[in-house]
Amino acid sequence: MPLGAGALALGVPTANADSGPHDRHALQGTKPQWATPKADRGDTPRADKIAVRVYLAGRDAPGLAAYARSVSDPNSASYGKYLSAKQAKARFGATKEQIAKVGDWLTSSGLKVTGTNGHYISVSGDTAAAEKAFGTRLHNYVKDGKTYHAPSSDATVPAALNGAVLTVVGLNNAPRLAKHDATLPPPSAVYRNSGPFSTYYGSKVNKNLPSAYGTHQPYAIKGYTGKQLRAAYGAKNFTGKDVTVAITDAYASPTIAEDAQRYAKRNGDKSYRKGQLTQVLPDDYTHTGENECGAAGWYGEETLDVEAVHAVAPAADIVYVGAASCQDDDFIDSLNKIVDNRLADIVSNSWGDIEANETPDTAAAYDRIFQMGAVEGIGFYFSSGDNGDNAAKTGTKQVDTPANSPWVTSVGGTSLAVGKGNTYQWETGWGTHKADLSKSGDSWTSMPGAYTGGAGGGTSKLYEQPFYQRGVVPDALSKANGSKPMRVEPDISAVGDPQTGFLVGQTQTFPDGSQQYAEYRIGGTSLSAPVIAGVQALVQQARHGVPVGFANPGIYDRYGTGAYHDVTDHPLGQGRGLGVVRVDYANGFDAKDGLLTSLRSLGGDSSLSATVGYDNVTGVGSPSSDYVTSYRPGKRH
Repeated sequence: MPLGAGALALGVPTANADSGPHDRHALQGTKPQWATPKADRGDTPRADKIAVRVYLAGRDAPGLAAYARSVSDPNSASYGKYLSAKQAKARFGATKEQIAKVGDWLTSSGLKVTGTNGHYISVSGDTAAAEKAFGTRLHNYVKDGKTYHAPSSDATVPAALNGAVLTVVGLNNAPRLAKHDATLPPPSAVYRNSGPFSTYYGSKVNKNLPSAYGTHQPYAIKGYTGKQLRAAYGAKNFTGKDVTVAITDAYASPTIAEDAQRYAKRNGDKSYRKGQLTQVLPDDYTHTGENECGAAGWYGEETLDVEAVHAVAPAADIVYVGAASCQDDDFIDSLNKIVDNRLADIVSNSWGDIEANETPDTAAAYDRIFQMGAVEGIGFYFSSGDNGDNAAKTGTKQVDTPANSPWVTSVGGTSLAVGKGNTYQWETGWGTHKADLSKSGDSWTSMPGAYTGGAGGGTSKLYEQPFYQRGVVPDALSKANGSKPMRVEPDISAVGDPQTGFLVGQTQTFPDGSQQYAEYRIGGTSLSAPVIAGVQALVQQARHGVPVGFANPGIYDRYGTGAYHDVTDHPLGQGRGLGVVRVDYANGFDAKDGLLTSLRSLGGDSSLSATVGYDNVTGVGSPSSDYVTSYRPGKRH
């Protein structure tokens, strides 16, 4: 790539791979936490092959973080003074000299350079060469019943590189596979919802079914549509005109353009104009198998994200940036495409993993992208997860990542009641328990039933509390893991509960083998994230096209104001439980194998609670009718 203006030569001698331990800098976090003495199984064979990425820190990494903060803080004199992609690269990107020196050091260690760009250098070689380059020994460790190699101590790099290396990823080969945060049916098999349905909350009630929580509960929503979501979150007359939203997922649905256009026509959304929906795709895809990333299962994720953004912001441009697989390196490549080419103002990301699987080396690579985006006025929105505190799934309370990063907006989920005439009634935090209808039909078994899912949230063990959460997040949450205040997620929330979810339309495979379009209700924080991204597009239009950028400082700046619905688990009063009746096809398609009737509770998410004020299910709350116009006016610079 051509060198941008303001490039600086390092002015240091070529780094010596044989430098002593006092002439090297440690790359903190490159030894994973699971590489313990108890799990150690000895040296990795020195002839084993290794492939790693060495991420570049660029010029002035501390300055990048400082500028990203000041340009995003409404109380800063630099607020909104964004850089262009070219300016950001010139000021904070890696120089040709840095890239050359890092490459020379790696090759002098015996590693082969397999790829180079402005963000990283990828290399391959044997264990011996990797140990020489990074000043550590690789050992084999047992993790989750399988054996992986990892550094026995943090990797180091020569001090003579003057901080040019941000981190190295790949010295441990444990899988890091992002999962989409919704229980989505694969397009290879059709999925449909059985009725009866409510068309709005409470519109249909069967009083012959057992009562619950003191009254007969309504049937689940058929699936909210754009008109209902726009009304609930205060869209007014804004449409997202002249704003671009990017969506990242793995792979790409082959029928997305046709499905999205058909869905809009059927459900009252504005038709897509020519060029409004575009895709930026990799040259090839990898790890597509069901036991790896399950490529087909991601088609529904893209469909949900695209249709949800368009439903909320029908005039916004949408660019889908597909990753070559569900691995971190491929998602990092997709995110870099957005920032390097300034493809969008707002980026919706409905994927992630548990924090225990996210090592600090990979987190550093993500954070640099988010910081570069912030200085350009790009905001990243991540779903907070669908398993509450994750304890039921993993045995440990933990948050999801990359939503845990202090440089992104973590979006939690709610259960939403939209009433007759598209009026907002209330929301609870999303947390579902399922009680089946008894065989006799006169009671619900074991109420409230088993926990089936809820909005992700909680306290990070990796990131310290960011400045914008101080004075807002209670100490009981920020210090949940010790005396030091840490990052808590989510930051904001929107509808996520599948019982009060969104109607989507997608081409699927029917039992007779035919490919047909079908609609079904879906939820998860995979819905919450694109809904908030769509709302932010409305905000940008209301600001006369000035980007919101990294939104969290502004989100917390308006905490406690009329900009938010303060969501709690008991919107009708303490002790008043809420639920819906859900009827499902036993086979997921038709009634020939029978129907399954259950009561799904609303509110009550694992150990997390939606309370008055900030909470770890819904953050500061959901957008109110005043939210879109509540941001401080933007100025073009």
